Amino acid sequence: MNGLTAWMERYILPVAAKIGAQKHLVALRDAFIGMMPVTMAGAIAVLLNAFMRDFPNTYLGEGNGITNFFTPVIAVNGLVWTGTLAIMAVVFAASLGYNVARAYDVDALSGMLVSLAAFFIGLPQSATATVTLTEKLPKNIVQLFTDAGATVNTVDGVSAVDAGAWGYFPFSKYMGGTGLFTAMIFGFISVIIFAKLIKKNIVIKMPDSVPPAVSKAFAAIIPGVTALYVSGLIYHVFEQLTGKLLIDWISESIQTPLLGLSQGYGAVLLIVLLVHVLWFFGLHGTNIMSPVLQSIYGVAMVDNTNAYQQGQEIPYKWVAGSFEAFVWPGGAGVTLVLIISILLLSKRADYKTVGKLGIGPGLFNINEPVMFGMPVVLNPIMLIPFILAPLATATIAYFATMAGLVNPVVVNVIWVMPTIISGFLATAGDWRAIILTIVNLAVAFVIWAPFVIAANKMDPNLGEPEE
Repeated sequence: MNGLTAWMERYILPVAAKIGAQKHLVALRDAFIGMMPVTMAGAIAVLLNAFMRDFPNTYLGEGNGITNFFTPVIAVNGLVWTGTLAIMAVVFAASLGYNVARAYDVDALSGMLVSLAAFFIGLPQSATATVTLTEKLPKNIVQLFTDAGATVNTVDGVSAVDAGAWGYFPFSKYMGGTGLFTAMIFGFISVIIFAKLIKKNIVIKMPDSVPPAVSKAFAAIIPGVTALYVSGLIYHVFEQLTGKLLIDWISESIQTPLLGLSQGYGAVLLIVLLVHVLWFFGLHGTNIMSPVLQSIYGVAMVDNTNAYQQGQEIPYKWVAGSFEAFVWPGGAGVTLVLIISILLLSKRADYKTVGKLGIGPGLFNINEPVMFGMPVVLNPIMLIPFILAPLATATIAYFATMAGLVNPVVVNVIWVMPTIISGFLATAGDWRAIILTIVNLAVAFVIWAPFVIAANKMDPNLGEPEE
């Protein structure tokens, strides 16, 4: 065990530390974290509508008293969702631009606006639709459609109207989860160009007498214009060469395959393993893996929430919230169960003290007191259960979800929500989520308990068996 720990400290830890400090990944992580007020507002709106509208309509029928009473609140929840999760790609573009600019130590507000503009440049602004009628239209009606810019074709006595419109952005198709990868790619491209030009001092310089706000705005003109023209050129050239919108290609060729891979058992297990190996060495595994968790599983989470809000089929079984709800209840390593095991089975005074101090935070998924107080970090006897317990809970939750024994997670619940309640709310009120969480806690207890008992035989000071 000590040999394995030494090998990992020598080869794995330095690489993990560098990844965790990589400024682009840190910016990506902070961009997702920065959206928390918006994502939580949207999640609360969807959750409230589940209990005010969806459940009563399902079990009491349409036009029930509960839904009728809460109709005004349901309407407000819909508006909140529209301005949050429904336009998540727009919010993310702004958040990412701000954090990338801050990582390069340039004006963050300008970076945010450049990223936002770069995303909108790639959105289509027109659409066409064909409506086939059951009869031939009179000439005067055909003239009305023609004057409005539509085309009317009549074949075998049946008219078809081809109509188009310009001057609007496709709200539902691109501004939610579908557009997140495009916002991510062009957020990085545009703001990195913007920042590099500022760093090379390719700016409009103003006299010292000019107010700083004005001087900063003028300094951003050349870098901002260049970044946006490069973005526009990329969008345009791609469309001219392929006949396809770049945002559609990114969604179909990059985003969708990655999301498909994320639904595999191996991918879920690998994420859980990496998170806990990093945590064991004192690195915040959840934060380090956050770019992967949020950019892939977080996109699936947004798609699930939006589909649920709109009454559509849920597209993904496993999302970011699945980890929080079922894999590590009480914190990474299912350490809430470790604390319970200590309070029930440990005879060591030092462990019991940490257990008493850690039970309160542990109920709200805050596990730092036990991680660094026992410690679990770099504690060889705790390595096996710390990794094995979440792998077991992930396996149980994954196959239970895939088999339809519990509904997929559709609501992004705040991470400090106590376990059991978290899974129930995350699945929009599926009572089976409570049973799944209890089963996972019981399995984790079976894994943790023998190691807590074994620790009773270890000298608290030397870490060697007592004579």
